[in-house]
Amino acid sequence: MEELFGRRAREIRRRALLGGAAAFTAMAAFPAAARQRANRQVKARFAYVGSYTSASKPAGHGEGITLWRVEADTGALSPVKTFAGPSPTWLVFDPKQRFLYAANEIDEFNGAKAGSVSAFGVDLDTGELTLINTVSSEGAGPAHCSVHPSGRFVFVANYGGGNIAVLRVGQNGGLGAAVDVKGDEGPPGNGRPIEGPPGNFSISDHDGPHAHMIASDPSGNFVLANDLGLDRTFVWRLDTRSGKLTPADPPFVPAASPGAGPRHFAFHPNGRIFYNLYEEASQLAVYDWDARKGTLSLKQKTTTLPGYEGTNYTSEIVITPNGRTMYLANRLHNSVAIFSVGSDGRVRWLGEEWTRGDYPRNIALDPSGRFLYVCNHRSDNVTAFRVHGSTGALTFLDKYVAVGSPAVITFLD
Repeated sequence: MEELFGRRAREIRRRALLGGAAAFTAMAAFPAAARQRANRQVKARFAYVGSYTSASKPAGHGEGITLWRVEADTGALSPVKTFAGPSPTWLVFDPKQRFLYAANEIDEFNGAKAGSVSAFGVDLDTGELTLINTVSSEGAGPAHCSVHPSGRFVFVANYGGGNIAVLRVGQNGGLGAAVDVKGDEGPPGNGRPIEGPPGNFSISDHDGPHAHMIASDPSGNFVLANDLGLDRTFVWRLDTRSGKLTPADPPFVPAASPGAGPRHFAFHPNGRIFYNLYEEASQLAVYDWDARKGTLSLKQKTTTLPGYEGTNYTSEIVITPNGRTMYLANRLHNSVAIFSVGSDGRVRWLGEEWTRGDYPRNIALDPSGRFLYVCNHRSDNVTAFRVHGSTGALTFLDKYVAVGSPAVITFLD
């Protein structure tokens, strides 16, 4: 009997050894490229920075779109490659991150007074960009572009031209000619903001229409566009088949205060709250959004700089994916304001963090939400901060990345 159990024990050990050897052999035979892809899913991330170049007026110091590898653990940026282009000052991916679109903020394209929008194919493994085509933005100085949730349309806001356009996206990600163009209409806004910090002289471009941002609502049924020069946020109903726009009812909402200068906006992750950032009044407004009617109802407005006196221009608004914290960029004050967001969408100022640079034109969270990056336009650098999830506080990572005239940063995950 002991001999029988001894034989069985030896057989069990032998099978275990054979199984372990087989597993080791299978792992060794696992293709190296596949192992690298598996590791990359955990660790690799790419960032793209768009810059003002010599094609701008005034000229910038950038060269186009710069590609950076992002270290997931530390947030460090390592240079990979530069893709030359004329002032690609806004960058956006399609929903599946197969294509990248760049608004080229120039005043002349193919002999016409217009800017352009470029479409790129994206290599998800290397971050490489391949130009597909470039088309007219249908207006001078495009400052912003966005992609419809379906991926079928790209919207562009032409700051210099004072109009917006809808571009159709082809199956290969390339852009077709505009299917609709709308000029912003109305009287110029107040020459100087009547609300804002005491002694504020942030006076600019209230001389006619200047479309600053355009994007659809989360449902994709409406398109909203901020016009800084007219002090209006326009709301359009979108035909999701043709791309045509028709005015909503009402067709616009006025700025939260005269002369405030609406710049960028964002929706709360719940899709029911709309936040509008006003460049010249250093003001944030909170609205209830009715996704059935396409209407906005003001419920709160607040300064981005409590206690500050002097001139400032706000630039960017970012909301964390959980909807609990908001970050706003202040130019001239050179800070990131930090707000908590309540369950009803109202906000409360928590504090601010110095950007360690000059004139923060854009801020963005990386896909993990652990790091926030600042594009400091006038100091020609990008700075990085660690985000403390429990409080929303920011800690500077002592990392400066030299980029000429950075205007926007976005991430491929």
